[in-house]
Amino acid sequence: MKKILVLGTGMPQADLILACKERGMEVYACSYLSGDVAEQYADHFAQINIVDIDAVEAYAKENGVDYVYSAGSDVAMPTVLTVSEHLGLRHFCPSQTAHICNNKPLLRDTLTLDFEGNIKSQRMTSADEELKVDFPLIMKPTDSQGQRGVYRVDSYDEFRANFEKSLSFSREGAVIVEEFIEGEEISVNTFCRGGETIFALPSKRIVWEDLPGGIIHRHVIPFQYADCPDVCEKVQSLVQRTLKKLNINDGPAYFQIIVNAEGTPKLVEVTPRLDGCHMWRLIKYATGVDLLAMTVDLLEDKPVSVKEYEVKPYETEFLCLPTAETFEKAKFDVSGHEFLQWYYQDGMTVKKMNGYMEKCGYIIKPYEG
Repeated sequence: MKKILVLGTGMPQADLILACKERGMEVYACSYLSGDVAEQYADHFAQINIVDIDAVEAYAKENGVDYVYSAGSDVAMPTVLTVSEHLGLRHFCPSQTAHICNNKPLLRDTLTLDFEGNIKSQRMTSADEELKVDFPLIMKPTDSQGQRGVYRVDSYDEFRANFEKSLSFSREGAVIVEEFIEGEEISVNTFCRGGETIFALPSKRIVWEDLPGGIIHRHVIPFQYADCPDVCEKVQSLVQRTLKKLNINDGPAYFQIIVNAEGTPKLVEVTPRLDGCHMWRLIKYATGVDLLAMTVDLLEDKPVSVKEYEVKPYETEFLCLPTAETFEKAKFDVSGHEFLQWYYQDGMTVKKMNGYMEKCGYIIKPYEG
């Protein structure tokens, strides 16, 4: 029986753990927090901070695991890949790639200013530093995830008012400010094998408009951009150039991109992993392609391929409530769904993640426009 160590025990990791259990694997899991949702599905659990590379490596070595992996977590991937390299375990890309993707200023510097699709940015550790990015701008922690500490800033007063709040979410004590790109938000989920991209599907990313930080509300497949017929080609070009630049040659990768008013795609972020929004399941409904199964197959060094498929219109809608509100299923309209998953039970208090509108579950249903 193969053994896998999964880093993190949130909802995205629950998908991975259950998929591995279905394959007959013995699943170990660790997280800095005990009692999270996916812990119940693992065979073994240790309360270890997943950014503590030495502690995770010791636990993996002690238990003789065959694989170390995660899903939906930027902070997990540097540990996943570093430990896998140290222990000679199968992995998909260099650990340096994960370190670059998990550090926003390093990503911008790696892509360089002349990389088409990069965004002007500045790393800052103090609000007293000279600001070199024009308003409006986006401020966010350099090394956080899940839209925590992300603010749109339109003036210097807003900059100073939000700086310390954004900084509080950074482990390294820094924020990045980036030029604000007005346009349509999209995601792209890709899968590579041996340096070849065998799957790349754009989808529309719809956020809560009255909240800061681009907090996700819905994902829609297919993505269509009628105003500029060649925009999808430009998106695919940006994706392919980024994959090559970052040495992402195997496994899944997830992109967030904004297409500006001129039809030019701008890279918001990229990470060498499955996303944190269960997009694999939406993609499976829309195309029949199972990116989660393909990921576990490739991890086990099994052949992976993608057959021809048609894209059917589907959407994911996240069922959200404000932080600290009492969860009740009756508050939501889930009519028409073909898949439904709750994160909470009635009467539970909604936990703070981004601090505004938190995911309490999600549905997948046919998209009707």
